[in-house]
This record gives sequence, structure tokens and C-alpha cells, in this order.
Amino acid sequence: MTQTNELRNDRSHNNNQSDHEGEGEMLRVVACIDGSRAAPAVCEFAAWASNHMNTPVTLLHVLDEERYPAEPDLAGSIGLGSREQLLEELADLDRKRSKLALEHGHHMLDEAERLVKAAGVEDVVKRQRHGDLTESLMALENQTRLLVMGLHGESSSDRDIHIGSQLETVIRSLHRPIMLVPDQFTPPRSAMLAFDGSATAFRSVELMAGSPVFRDMPLHLVMIGPDTSDRREQLKKAETMLSGLGVDIQLAIRAGDVEPALHEYQDEHDIDLLVMGAYGHSRIRQFLVGSTTTTMLKTAEKPLVILR
Repeated sequence: MTQTNELRNDRSHNNNQSDHEGEGEMLRVVACIDGSRAAPAVCEFAAWASNHMNTPVTLLHVLDEERYPAEPDLAGSIGLGSREQLLEELADLDRKRSKLALEHGHHMLDEAERLVKAAGVEDVVKRQRHGDLTESLMALENQTRLLVMGLHGESSSDRDIHIGSQLETVIRSLHRPIMLVPDQFTPPRSAMLAFDGSATAFRSVELMAGSPVFRDMPLHLVMIGPDTSDRREQLKKAETMLSGLGVDIQLAIRAGDVEPALHEYQDEHDIDLLVMGAYGHSRIRQFLVGSTTTTMLKTAEKPLVILR
């Protein structure tokens, strides 16, 4: 039963802070790590954001309760006679797998801490939870300023539940900015906002205007659709809202379908960071909630920030 309780409870691994850190304190950059090849990049992007935002880091590892149950369920096995011993042996193997997965998670958190601290972040907390990824992230939402996740999870198998396969659920459920990152880290030098003139888009502009992350990089505001005077006025309004950042701002309107037009512009101008507001009421919204989302996440080679 010790192992069961150990897996079911949220655990914090830090010599200087308690498991209740964050309540009433500074919000944190939460880096969600797993065993994927993207994990080191998640740590480096989280450290980059932490240093720009002067915000501490929480390293989070979630042990999936379906793959690694805290206590195997033997319900329905009563009365199976000689098979009961076999079932108990299988359950014991599941317990051992869960224990090994827990220990492996500890080692991943330790390595992640080393990477983040090597990048100059001093305030780092390690946490491990056993359960559902989205529910675990929602439990930390009030402590989260920015969530950093890998675009690709630790397995490409359709049978596996991993970070890469749960991005849409996380994006829909959380109301915090989410940075989705590729497998390799490169410090972002420029950014573009996929802008559609909606209320959601202007809220995204407000968030960018108040974020120190964008104070050192040129910005591009890009609209997809017809080039009209109304759209130009919306872009100018957004430009004015961002003027306090003191950076070069370029405005653009491009025709075509949202996904290829945005990526074409991004490639043409060698832009490192694509910023989008989630779930507005326009073609951008259709792009985010439609099947194109999966394609974009699979093919993305540069970080993507989703603002809520």
C-alpha cells in the first residue's frame, strides 16, 4: 500500500520548497516533460522563457494512470480457480512496472533540473503526478504563467497515451498561454501573430504587449484574407497597442488558405515563433479546431504559442 499511496499523490521534489509552493506566490513557467526526444528542448525553451519573464520554473512529469495503474484492478477475477494465481502474478508485474516508471520519472526530473539550472534559472521545483495529463495541468493552472510542452510525445504509437496525442485536449481545457516546441532548441529572435481582427485576436495583442518576452524581437502581424481598408485599420490599431514594446513591427495581409499562407510567410521572413489566439470566430478558429491542427503540429519545425 505504500507504493499505491506514493503513486496516487502529487509529489514535489525540491530541497528548498514545500509541495504547497505557488499558493499566493509568483506564477511559474511549467515545463511538462516525458521520455520523448523533445524533453531537453522543453527544458531549454522553459529556461529561455523563465529568464525573459523573470519567472521561476516548475518541472512536471505525469505518470499515466492507464499505462501504469497505482493498484491493478482485479475485479471480476473471483471464482476463476487456478487462474487467480496467474492474475495476481500479472498484477504484481504491473506494480513493478509502475514502480520502475516512477523511478524513471524521478531521474528525468533530475536531469531536467540540471538543464534548466545550467541555463541560468535558480528557482526550480520538480513535481510528479500520477493520473491524467490534462487534469494534472488543470490542477496547476492557478500557479501557471506559461505552459511549455513538446510538439511530439514519447511514442508515435496510436495505442499510447502521450503528450503529443493530447495537445488538442490540453489547448481546449487550459486558459493559460501554451508554448509548443519542436525537438531542437534555438533561441527565438523574431515572432509573428496570426491576427484576424476578432476580440480574441485583440486580447492576444494585449497579452503580447504586456509580455517582456517580446521586448527584444521584431514582430509581424499577419492577416489571411482579402486586403480591405477595414482590415488595414484593424492591423494599425493592433500596431499601436504594441508600440510600447519599442520593437520593429511589420504588418501584412496575405491571400490563401490559413495554414499554408501562415507557414509560407513564416518561412519567407525566417520567423522563429508563431503566436496564435485559440478559438476565436473566424478562419483562424476553423484552422485551430479542424483537422489542419493535427497536420500543423506534426509538421511544425519551430515553436508555436497558443494564447487564450
